[in-house]
Amino acid sequence: MGQVNLLPEIHGERIQQARALFFEQGELPDGLVDPLILRSWERCRQFGLADSGACLDGNAMDRMALKTEQQRNQYLLQQGRPIMEHVFEQIRDSGSMVILADASGLLLETVGDPDFVGRADRVLLSAGASWDEIQRGTNAIGTALAEEHAVAVLGSEHFMRSNGFLTCCASPVFGPDGRLVGVLDISGDYRSFQRHTLGLVRMSSALLEKRLFETVHARDILVCFHSRPDFLGSPNEGLAAVSPDGQVLAMSRLGTQLLGIRQVDAVRRDFSMVFESNLATLIDRLRLNPQGHLALNVNGKPIYVSLRGHLPPPAISSRIYDEEPVTRVVRKPEAAAQPNPALTLDTLNTGDARLQLAIDRARRMLGRDIPILIQGESGAGKEMFAKAFHNSGPRSAMPFVALNCASIPETLIESELFGYQGGAFTGARKEGAPGKIQQAHGGTLFLDEIGDMPLNLQARLLRVLQERCVTPLGSTRAIQVDISLVCATHRKLREEVARGTFREDLYYRLNGMSVTLPALRERTDIRTMVHKLAAAESATRELKVRFSEAALSAIESYAWPGNIRQMFNVIRVAIALLDDHETLITESHLPEELFELAPPPPVVAGQGFDKWAAAPLEPANSLDEISRQAALRALEAAGGNISSAARKLGISRNTLYRKLGRM
Repeated sequence: MGQVNLLPEIHGERIQQARALFFEQGELPDGLVDPLILRSWERCRQFGLADSGACLDGNAMDRMALKTEQQRNQYLLQQGRPIMEHVFEQIRDSGSMVILADASGLLLETVGDPDFVGRADRVLLSAGASWDEIQRGTNAIGTALAEEHAVAVLGSEHFMRSNGFLTCCASPVFGPDGRLVGVLDISGDYRSFQRHTLGLVRMSSALLEKRLFETVHARDILVCFHSRPDFLGSPNEGLAAVSPDGQVLAMSRLGTQLLGIRQVDAVRRDFSMVFESNLATLIDRLRLNPQGHLALNVNGKPIYVSLRGHLPPPAISSRIYDEEPVTRVVRKPEAAAQPNPALTLDTLNTGDARLQLAIDRARRMLGRDIPILIQGESGAGKEMFAKAFHNSGPRSAMPFVALNCASIPETLIESELFGYQGGAFTGARKEGAPGKIQQAHGGTLFLDEIGDMPLNLQARLLRVLQERCVTPLGSTRAIQVDISLVCATHRKLREEVARGTFREDLYYRLNGMSVTLPALRERTDIRTMVHKLAAAESATRELKVRFSEAALSAIESYAWPGNIRQMFNVIRVAIALLDDHETLITESHLPEELFELAPPPPVVAGQGFDKWAAAPLEPANSLDEISRQAALRALEAAGGNISSAARKLGISRNTLYRKLGRM
């Protein structure tokens, strides 16, 4: 939208002029308001709405009716909740909320900052209320549904004046059959609008569409394609579900856009007619290089294709069609032919929605001069993510240099980071030494635990980033440096800025793109991770390592306070305990702590599992109380097993923790 890039004050003045022309004088305010917003205003006037009036339905539906609608949209909610939670982690403490609504505009679920949620409740921006245009006038949710297009509605662009304090960005969500199934929205205070919010909600809705498609067609051959090979694996790739006999069963909305065809023209047709290639040959070629992709020529344009999902065995695939020529295989740097595949963003992706969203956001920064700030708990894989980011970009052949700001004494960190000239201090090398910044020239500098950097060094680092040169200790000569900067921290830097322990100007310099890695206990891909870590650790064994179901359940149920680092050590020890002829890891190979009931991380200080379990089940007077009591009963029925209880309730473990801690 053209008006989004204006400063709020200027934008507000223009919208007030437009409102005066439209509502008071009955004229069209051409040039003052986005055409999409103007179309919505005209629809609302045709509906008989008054800009100063109340909505046609002033009440949200009752709890039982909402529960019925949530069950009706269970498929959408199951895939949407992890994405909502991850998006909220990106905007937490910004006075905002994330909303998932169905195709009619009914708000199914929300998560947000408590202060703003309270304000939103006053205009019924809450679960159970309908926000279609007919009832609420111009708003991001209703207008995105009406236009079937992503939209930002800022302040007074809302048709009703009572909603003028809001700024909302929404993007429609389409199902595997191409039909509209819902809308994802980020709403906040008009004064706190961020330009990147619309892009974030667009990317998140694309990821949700991808998850919906992959879930429905999990047992089919999934053809992933894009006109750019680096977009394969991202939310922006096209998807086609194909049967073993080569019939296209479904194609995603993005897929039809990439190929320039309609859904009806793709479905129920032979793969060869849509992609102008032979499916059997495609499958057989990619079996030789599962990490690669094929370059096809479709309608005279290059389309890059990879395969996932339920592939038929070789004997079946080779009989699907007669042999036809297929364009060459393009091998990725991390292809299986390499003895030690490089860690890349693609190899990090093991199926967790929130991690994939972080990967997709980082992938967009490759080759751009934008600092990356990685946030997450200790052991969550921040350095691994930084290395993968480096290996995936144009600087991969250059150095990756890491420095942990918390592990080096304050007296040494300055010389480690900036280097020194010979004789600069007692004990210094005669010839001097380059610092980490200089060593990273041309490559990537990774500063781990940046929140622990001393204040006096923060000023020097800021100057290096601004001037693109570093002056070693004891020297007066500045050395030009070209680095890609990635930082990581387990601290909340905004809080450190407020406390005065971290420079505000450095924070904004480092926080070009922020990604938050989920804690291991919150991830949905634990089994995949276990098998991947075990395969890497046991690569030199002759016999392949397996896990018993009981061992996997114990690993999945554990809270993992040490995150990936702790899991890796547990798996290493378990494999080391196996005899040479053994292949099965059982509970006996795992540490006892995995079988102890550990309280989940506290949502409210001092409130652990014992307090939850001891709380009596009182008569429920609110939806929160009903939700909490259902969570307690599920937890009791599961014998205290958080993962099992979450599966019974159809929610993530993180959501279950929040429900238990809410009261």
